[in-house]
Amino acid sequence: MDKSWMHSDRRSKAYEFGVEAFLNFAVENLLTTTHIRCPCVKCINLKLFGVGIIRDHVYFNGIDQSYKNWTFHGEPWEATTNASRNVEEDDGHSRYSFVSEEIDMDDNDFGDFGSYPYEFANVIGDGDQPVYPGCRKYTKLSALVKLYNLKAKHGMSDVCFTELLILQGNLLPEGNTIPTSMYEAKKTLCALGLSYEKMHACPNDCILYRKEYEDSTNCPTCGISRWKEGKDSILKEGVPAKVVWYFPPIPRFKRMFQSHETAKSLTWHAARKSIDGQMSHPADSPSWKLLDDKWPEFGNEPRNLRLALSSDGFNPHSSLSSRYSCWPVILVTYNLPPWLCMKRKFMMLTLLISGPKQPGNDIDVYLEPLIDDL
Repeated sequence: MDKSWMHSDRRSKAYEFGVEAFLNFAVENLLTTTHIRCPCVKCINLKLFGVGIIRDHVYFNGIDQSYKNWTFHGEPWEATTNASRNVEEDDGHSRYSFVSEEIDMDDNDFGDFGSYPYEFANVIGDGDQPVYPGCRKYTKLSALVKLYNLKAKHGMSDVCFTELLILQGNLLPEGNTIPTSMYEAKKTLCALGLSYEKMHACPNDCILYRKEYEDSTNCPTCGISRWKEGKDSILKEGVPAKVVWYFPPIPRFKRMFQSHETAKSLTWHAARKSIDGQMSHPADSPSWKLLDDKWPEFGNEPRNLRLALSSDGFNPHSSLSSRYSCWPVILVTYNLPPWLCMKRKFMMLTLLISGPKQPGNDIDVYLEPLIDDL
């Protein structure tokens, strides 16, 4: 497919025809018009939108010109020499041990990136490249992961982090590979992360603007506008009044089974035996046994996941004040042994519900995408 339009003027007919050809190509391959990764320079394939919003983004922001192989939109991946290299060092230790320490991932989680080999090949290249010529302690990737961890730990703004990167680049010797902006850093690290969906919600917790309500501008239940109202009582079109961030769990479930050690731990509950008769794990509880008896087909497969849904900050008494500004919804995998199931890296954040009011009994509205996936 001709991709020369990506470098054309956004006001030209060539760009217009190219955008439409790209969108048609994506819809034909992905068989959806509502959940497609946006390739504009701001979203850089990290966010999913409908065709209409993607068209607007690509016109207003421009398409990411470095996105030459459309792997996220159905184009077969072209193998590179980097991807064929072994990811293990000669001494048997993973070159990604620094990433494991910084972001709580197993070494085995890097063994197979499944449907994202192009991004994985880039990660391998960044993992080999020294942060400056002659440096043996840090690579471009390890330095960036440590810097990004500091950003998250101390709550740096994107502007502050960009200025820190520029300063760091000026302090290091000539020829260093430190990115000069938050945008470049995000592009480098995106292959290590997992995607999320940003959904608009009714401020009164009536609906999520998805499926049949995706293009609505007013809530069909209470009639309130989808958009935020400014101080002058004028609606800011395009600025949502309430937002929910959804982190799909299915890619993370796949990663758990891609790791040999984690996959083995997920069947630990079936192999163990309670010796002392005490309840030391949820598998010893009457609820677990009731589930096995009620759905024997599910219970007979030890790899089937038993999940706990939990949240924090919900106030059962609405008359009392709440200090929270957002509410997390977390999945805990009970298949794992007790010393693993409550570890941070196995507690999956699936939803972040923004304030200022807590959802209360209307939390079921926000759980819809999670229930659909499960």
